Amino acid sequence: MKSTPIVKEILSHYEGEAPGVKANLNRMLMTGKLGGTGKMIILPVDQGFEHGPARSFAANPAGYDPHYHYQLAIDAGLNAYAAPLGPLEAGADTFAGQIPTILKVNSANSLMSDTAGKNQAITASVDDALRIGAGAIGFTIYPGSDMAVDMMEEIVEMRKEAASRGIASVVWSYPRGEGITKEGETGIDVAAYAAHMAALLGAHIIKIKLGTDHLMLPEAKKVYEDQNIDIATQAARVKHCVQSVFNGKRIIVFSGGAKKDADSLYDDARAIRDGGGNGSIVGRNSFQRSRTDALDMLDKLVEIYKGNA
Repeated sequence: MKSTPIVKEILSHYEGEAPGVKANLNRMLMTGKLGGTGKMIILPVDQGFEHGPARSFAANPAGYDPHYHYQLAIDAGLNAYAAPLGPLEAGADTFAGQIPTILKVNSANSLMSDTAGKNQAITASVDDALRIGAGAIGFTIYPGSDMAVDMMEEIVEMRKEAASRGIASVVWSYPRGEGITKEGETGIDVAAYAAHMAALLGAHIIKIKLGTDHLMLPEAKKVYEDQNIDIATQAARVKHCVQSVFNGKRIIVFSGGAKKDADSLYDDARAIRDGGGNGSIVGRNSFQRSRTDALDMLDKLVEIYKGNA
């Protein structure tokens, strides 16, 4: 597959990485309407595990069928489609080679008790990723959880195995758990810390939530104030998170979160673009809309990342 100067520059930052990993990253970066720009939009459909089928798909019943999501990602010209093992297996043959896929290898569920530590079960393997042709594995860590150490140790081992077979690793770094207040989950000091942790763990692509101007950690707050770190706007907070992943030497994308109005999504995308982020990973805001509305919305996001809107 061909590359572009900007994609080659991005890949040059992954020194010491296996050629197969770089080839899979190149394929994602070169696929779809944003191919070659260094920007990405990924469709993640892993919400069924955590939220259940009705909460995930009743708003657009076509989404109960895994083929719908494959086709939506292809027709929208996205860079990749991410999902747990079952949905990817359900379309792996029909859609083989048509879009890069990311196998989500751990998942949580909302049927656990509130006393259970914030954690995710391992639900797939690197062998599964190879078998279905996925170019990357996806793994969630919960910085702030009492189970975070176990999760980090798990992804270190899985990342090592995946890289040895030419498969990239995407880390969802979501602060959550006993050490984090609800407001702190998206506080900018915590968001940047979570992004940095994922980079330190060897993630090739890092996924975080957009941060607010809240500062949760007292010692960090002193530094932000003493050093006059700009966190006043969403674009400034994105820029700070980009800086936190090796000064922009790792691909970082931002979650779309719960379903919201299209204008809010567009404003978020402009902030991500202007702050130097690599793009968006948009799930519920895509598949909970009608196919027509989703395609229109995703096309507008593409134009924003191209600098045309």
